[in-house]
Amino acid sequence: MKTTVTEHDGRMLARIEGEDRVFEVTFDSVEPTDVTLGFVRDGERVGSIYNDDGTDRTMARLTTNREGADFISVEVPKSFVGELLDAAVETGRVTDETAVEGYRLRVL
Repeated sequence: MKTTVTEHDGRMLARIEGEDRVFEVTFDSVEPTDVTLGFVRDGERVGSIYNDDGTDRTMARLTTNREGADFISVEVPKSFVGELLDAAVETGRVTDETAVEGYRLRVL
């Protein structure tokens, strides 16, 4: 899978592309909790990365901004999540740096 995690147009851009999936999100900051990494853009949560019910699967979810609570969700490798989190920490885009280690321990 090809991954891109970089600053672009004033935001962070994270993209993973494979034969069977594409996931891309732009965000201003990430909000780590024990098991969820939330994406925040323009003050609103637009998606998250979470551990799927305690399994080994790490899922990325984006809201579609359609009426209701529509969303898309795809499995992403933990290496991509780690790369994304490292870049967010390095660029000062993490809302709570003390929660980062808890997230790493539980999800990565």
